[in-house]
Amino acid sequence: MILPIVGYGHPVLRKVGESITEEHPDLKEMIANMYETMYNANGVGLAAPQVGKAFRLFIIDTTPFSDDEDLETSKQQELNGFKRTFINAKMLIEEGEEWCFNEGCLSIPDVREDVYRNPKITIEYCEEDFVIKTEVFEGLIARVIQHEYDHIEGILFTDKISSLKKRLIQKKLKNITEGKTFQDYRMRFIAKKGR
Repeated sequence: MILPIVGYGHPVLRKVGESITEEHPDLKEMIANMYETMYNANGVGLAAPQVGKAFRLFIIDTTPFSDDEDLETSKQQELNGFKRTFINAKMLIEEGEEWCFNEGCLSIPDVREDVYRNPKITIEYCEEDFVIKTEVFEGLIARVIQHEYDHIEGILFTDKISSLKKRLIQKKLKNITEGKTFQDYRMRFIAKKGR
């Protein structure tokens, strides 16, 4: 089932997500719905707060980045089919010299900004089997994970840009809060009901 994506300004996007247990009701269904929602919106990642649930859950599929002809063949292959569910993730290490990439967010449509992040991360998480694993990720995969991880910490990519850039996009953000934006996917806003 395709879920409405919560727009910028909704308080759930600022909540730190709660941990999930194996007994969480309808967890498999929620994850399946999140994947369907993400693919419907042409996203590469989606966190539970973006569908109105303040839980420590996010999903990613970096396949769309594998079409980037500017990337080396090995990087394209790494990105193609990289699909993962992260439950109760905990960022352990972010390292390396920060690099810039133009980011966007399904909850903040029509806004893209350059964001600096570390190129390498070590993260602890579970998949649906609830077996805890620790993995190291680099490059675009690490970036997508960091972006979605921020969501479960109540952080948005717009928090990581300069105050000048924030002022320049203030009107766009206000319009999103008020639901004055149109996407090819369903959204929910605090100021009015989503379509």
